Amino acid sequence: MDDHRNSTPNAIGLCLLPQELIQSIFLSLVLPEIVRLKLVNKSFSRIISDHTFIRQCNSLSTTTTWLFVYKKRWLRDAVLHAFTDRSPDRWFRIPIADLLKPLDFHGEDLYFLAASANVFLFASNNVRREVLAVNLITVTVKKLPPSPLGPRGTSSWRRSGMKLVADPSGSGNFRFMFAEFVGNRAVLFVYDSVTDTWRSTQPEENRTGSFLPRGGDHVFLNVVHGPRESVLVASSTSTSTPERVDAPVVLRPRFDGGRGSENDDLGLTVGFSWGKVIDRLHVYGDGYMMIVKSEGARGNGVTRVLKGVELWGLTLDGRKWELVSSVSGEVMRVIEKKPYGVMMGCLEEKNGIVKAALVSNCEGFWDMLWLSFDTMWKRWTWMPLPDCKMKGWNMAGISFSSGLTLP
Repeated sequence: MDDHRNSTPNAIGLCLLPQELIQSIFLSLVLPEIVRLKLVNKSFSRIISDHTFIRQCNSLSTTTTWLFVYKKRWLRDAVLHAFTDRSPDRWFRIPIADLLKPLDFHGEDLYFLAASANVFLFASNNVRREVLAVNLITVTVKKLPPSPLGPRGTSSWRRSGMKLVADPSGSGNFRFMFAEFVGNRAVLFVYDSVTDTWRSTQPEENRTGSFLPRGGDHVFLNVVHGPRESVLVASSTSTSTPERVDAPVVLRPRFDGGRGSENDDLGLTVGFSWGKVIDRLHVYGDGYMMIVKSEGARGNGVTRVLKGVELWGLTLDGRKWELVSSVSGEVMRVIEKKPYGVMMGCLEEKNGIVKAALVSNCEGFWDMLWLSFDTMWKRWTWMPLPDCKMKGWNMAGISFSSGLTLP
């Protein structure tokens, strides 16, 4: 899972150490490194295949968050780039071209949709416009049957309107959920890998105002972003029975955060545009909304600079967006005035930590920033990411994930 090579003499020397010490060394590594070591020799493979080691490794891996980025390039060179805060000085390269060869896509480009645990979803733009599920640990790939809406091109998949939910037991089973408006009604579509079938449900309006808080076992899928109101589909899921999806509801939270400001007439937006048309980017995920504010760079009508970041969340009744926190202090001083021409982002909440990745491009150079907010301690942190060598490439998907485990 990595493009770095091991030195044979170093591997032999490591084998001479006591097994307990070798296991301790291996446990300090992240999963892609451990998987690669398993291929070095039989001794390493035996240690990594030990049930006790797998249990200890998976206990550490389930709390490790990864950011995955996919470059748009020919299928023969298809590579995922992976970064984790446990190894903050490097990117891992995960080739997937060999996995996809049996499917015969004739060199067609893919788009990276989502990731959860060991499962990664890709969409193609071929005639059938298929969705592929790739398991990086078991090294398997399968095609999903067409959704009830029929074949969908890569531009039809909206990051904020879909969610991949892997079985926490590590079985490799998963559900892929997405929401769309069909006939002026929000519809939830769920694919279950156990039955290899799709199911569609029309959620009911949340008229009572009674709803469980964001986070936990809830999935929030954004459907529409209106001038002052957005539409979400919320579904309560059961981790003990991952095939079950209960009582989806439609939420219509109002947004009043811009009233009285100079950008009051802009309302909700989904991305930046060039010039002075839109000065805010809204990034959605897991019942939260991050608002990234910008302004035009002096003397430049195209390049913009950051001037503020706010985190908003759904109220307990699901009827409004409420301000959670604004980035300030040292973190804001580091990221403000950051220049860019275009920007995108992704957001995920897990165990009370909201993580957001902001990806910007300025004159062909890509730059990435990892922001985190601890909802319990009300604290922001940031992490600059090393260069991903993406100059001249187009990004074809980005996603957070956690829960990578050994089988």
